[in-house]
Amino acid sequence: MQYLYPAALILLIISALANKKKTIKALSSAAKKFLNILPSFLTMIALLGIFTLIIPIESVGDILSQHTNWLGLLIALFVGSIVFVPGFIAYPLSAVLLQKGVPYYIIAGFTTCLMLVGFASLPVEITYFGKKIAITRNIAGFIIALIISLIVGIIYREF
Repeated sequence: MQYLYPAALILLIISALANKKKTIKALSSAAKKFLNILPSFLTMIALLGIFTLIIPIESVGDILSQHTNWLGLLIALFVGSIVFVPGFIAYPLSAVLLQKGVPYYIIAGFTTCLMLVGFASLPVEITYFGKKIAITRNIAGFIIALIISLIVGIIYREF
């Protein structure tokens, strides 16, 4: 990540040297798009903040470790569906759940939903992709997470 910003700056300078007008036009267009998405993005961040305030991530592990059955899987899928989390946060969280004794199939469903489904990010997705595609993508992600968790449960013989 630390190399990405200098690389972007170098490429921006090269672009400006090649064609200053197109570079300014591209930066202007990017700024307009950023300002258009900003309200939805701030709404998403606010929803995530409220969710983590109401249900701290640590308590999710406690809840899932108490319900190591089908109810636990449904809770994991629905809680995981609320927020959209990148892998570098989801995987360490999964390690914490594993230490708390949560079965692999529940962790698989929870982690997959965390990364594939995000109802808190739905307004941003609708802005970019449209309502039908955004909802279809989230439903497909939920179904995929359910299938993955069932496969993991079968492989680890947790049913």
